[in-house]
Amino acid sequence: MQPHIREEPTKESEANGSAVSQDDLGNGGNGNRRMSGDMGMDGGGMGMRGGGAGLSFRNLRTFTSLKNPVFRLYYGAMMGQMAAMNMQMMARSLLVYEITGSGTILGVMALANAVPMLFFSLFGGVIADRVQKKYVLWAGQATSGLVSLAVALALLFGFLSDSNSGSWWILVVAALFQGTIMGLMMPARQAMIADIVGGEQLMNAVALNTFGMNINRLMMPALAGFFIDGYGFESIYFAMTGMYLIAVSFISLMPKTGTVSLRGRGAMQDVKDGLKYVRHEPTILLILIVTFLTVLFSMSYMMLLPVFTVDIYNVGAKGMGILISISGIGAMAGSVFLASLPNKKRGLMFILGSLILGLSLVGFSFSSYWFPSYAWPVALGSIVFVGIGQTARMTLGNTLLQYYVQDEYRGRVMSLYMMEIGLTSFGVFFAGILTDIVGVRWSVGGLAIMLVILSIYLLIFVPRLRSLD
Repeated sequence: MQPHIREEPTKESEANGSAVSQDDLGNGGNGNRRMSGDMGMDGGGMGMRGGGAGLSFRNLRTFTSLKNPVFRLYYGAMMGQMAAMNMQMMARSLLVYEITGSGTILGVMALANAVPMLFFSLFGGVIADRVQKKYVLWAGQATSGLVSLAVALALLFGFLSDSNSGSWWILVVAALFQGTIMGLMMPARQAMIADIVGGEQLMNAVALNTFGMNINRLMMPALAGFFIDGYGFESIYFAMTGMYLIAVSFISLMPKTGTVSLRGRGAMQDVKDGLKYVRHEPTILLILIVTFLTVLFSMSYMMLLPVFTVDIYNVGAKGMGILISISGIGAMAGSVFLASLPNKKRGLMFILGSLILGLSLVGFSFSSYWFPSYAWPVALGSIVFVGIGQTARMTLGNTLLQYYVQDEYRGRVMSLYMMEIGLTSFGVFFAGILTDIVGVRWSVGGLAIMLVILSIYLLIFVPRLRSLD
């Protein structure tokens, strides 16, 4: 391996002081040192120091990462991007189901998004370790805006319409483009958090990042549902274009951050080096395997919500938007709670988050069987805990990976983590086929039962993961 090459700080970064100084941004660089070093927290901590005796509410600093001016710019860009993505999640799946009426086609749509994401994510990790992450985010979000604008124009001029049963291919093509963009961009977006805030504030920053994502998850699907009913699907895609432009504006204001650790080597060799590193780091490998299995067993419910809302609960677009937004309430509560915690027992919480996710999905899937007269209220209650479990799983998995990885491999390891988005789509494809065979309740609920079994096994028999701080 070539030595870790650091960029000289720019005048712009020097003006921002410790917010972008590499000595501060990368203050936990060596994974082995993190594993064995003092886990105590000081000024930026969450109310616990060294062998402290518990969580002190006097010292809670839930939003401390937002004091960092660069993180605030990053946060603004993230909010714009996530607003667009949550609008699309609502609009695209509902439009496809209205055009085709097929769970299998919903799976095909998810697969079209997944294949390029899985393929290009590894190269996105190399890009994150080779190119300034600011430029990667700027290009990715600008291109995403162009794709959204193209779909909006197709809807406006009638090329894409629920009255044209064959027009769903346009959404498939758009999904292919967006999957490629996400695969190349998202490893840089995730790895950039540690560059900005450093190691000991990482869980706080990741939890706040998840909190912002869940604000969008709470508001945007419901807003999208009302816009679809009032102004049509094209209004959503024009709004998405505007959100991506906002994200591009915030990224443009950011200084350069972090390091460039790869130069002058072949991309394939860099990918191989990253995979070799993961294979020889048992902690990193275990977190990734558990993450992938959890995603495969749980995330199909998001893309199959139109089947639940149309065929099971008969609540339409508004009901689907409300259902997604209610799940955001639990997710936001979980994010705030995690942002306030010290760096203790994060492996145990990671497993418990997956267990809560699995149990709540079982309740959501079978509520119409168990409580036919109260199916909708039970579904709403269950989806709150789905949000809590999902937030815990995402935040803690992301944090543990970034905390224990060595800096020079961060982008490539996060590219493997971001492959969970592609694996979600493969899970949706499989669950979509099962939906047409055995029904949506058993396709989603059966996979959730497997997640419950996996979580209990990890809790009892895998102390390496359970004991991680």
